[in-house]
Amino acid sequence: MTLPPRIARLVRLAELPERRVLGMMSGTSLDGLDLALCRIRGAGGESRIEIEHFRTHPYSPGERERLARVVSRREATLEELTALHPWLAALHARIVLDTLAQWGIAAGGVHLLASHGQTVFHAPGSWEEGGAARHATLQLGDGDHLALRTGILTLSDFRQKEIAAGGQGAPLAPYAEALAFAGKRPRLLLNLGGIANFTFLPAGGAVSGVRYGDTGPANALIDRAVRRFFPEHPDGFDRDGKLAAQGAPHEELLRELLEEPFFQLPCPKSTGPETFGDAYLEDAIQRAEALGLSPYDLIATLTLLTVNSITATLRRELPSLEGAEFHVNGGGLHNPRIADGLRAAFPEMTWMEPGALGIPPDAREAVLFALLAHESLFGEGFAALTGNQAVAGNQVGAGSREKDGTVHRIGFGKLSWPD
Repeated sequence: MTLPPRIARLVRLAELPERRVLGMMSGTSLDGLDLALCRIRGAGGESRIEIEHFRTHPYSPGERERLARVVSRREATLEELTALHPWLAALHARIVLDTLAQWGIAAGGVHLLASHGQTVFHAPGSWEEGGAARHATLQLGDGDHLALRTGILTLSDFRQKEIAAGGQGAPLAPYAEALAFAGKRPRLLLNLGGIANFTFLPAGGAVSGVRYGDTGPANALIDRAVRRFFPEHPDGFDRDGKLAAQGAPHEELLRELLEEPFFQLPCPKSTGPETFGDAYLEDAIQRAEALGLSPYDLIATLTLLTVNSITATLRRELPSLEGAEFHVNGGGLHNPRIADGLRAAFPEMTWMEPGALGIPPDAREAVLFALLAHESLFGEGFAALTGNQAVAGNQVGAGSREKDGTVHRIGFGKLSWPD
């Protein structure tokens, strides 16, 4: 039997000794598009990743402003939301082609694009205003437009599969981290982006021991406060924690901020600016002003909120961290008030240098999405970590196991052909 051309193309790609995958990530900070070109060999636990190139392409002020009008907003016009879907794909396609040209690589030399897209609203079952009745997520950046404009086979819209399987749709990094980073020692991987999320990998790589989830804000509230009170600040964030150092955290305000119901939810759970955004910050500002606090005091309190909410979640979800490696990535790592606070909170773990696992910290998410795409197409998929299940320390739930007791495996992304 002669295979149809597109199936034959996938077979040829599957038979290659290695494949080039370009992972792409655009987060809620709206600072730009991360691009990581990876060579990936093997599959499953035999996967080997080599990072050829990495860069972050910053968005222009106009591009950032256009995205900010819809990202995590309760209201947006249907016309604007619809128009952004192909517009963002066209923008990302142009960035991809320009970046490949800078690297001296033809688009035909890339076998697969892994495009996360831009999350505009994330409302999983744990979201306090919708519950299970509003279990949904939405990412913009159409994969078909991206594939046609670049000429590269594209996998996009990763989060829908886990939502459909009963999971939270975020964080997705634990799937790839469990595949790529399991070791002889237990490892705690903490990412400090806008939102903080963790993955705990037990010694030996047993899937049944993986724990993961979002813990709450990392930099999101601090950055918003800096932009609110110091609009002329050259960085737009608290570089080196210098603004927080000029204030003092307020214990009463901190206790009130920690009353947010999300902090008490069990993992796995996910969140974003929909919960920890402008409304939450405005409430914090009003409380701070009533207490007579300065903007510096508020930023110091928000910084401690990050440390304390992470610490409380990890202590509750992971009762033993003795002897574990502590790997911290993301922008919050560069804030010494956060990094030093976490180091002091977990003296039983060994603090590892950034990049100790072989991936530059800034490239982490783009690389992991490249691996998610590669394993979805050319491997067996991923042991499901969705729902409230044994993997998460709770009951077995949707998408976790088949009736015969075997681990259910899922793939991610929607496939778009360039022709």
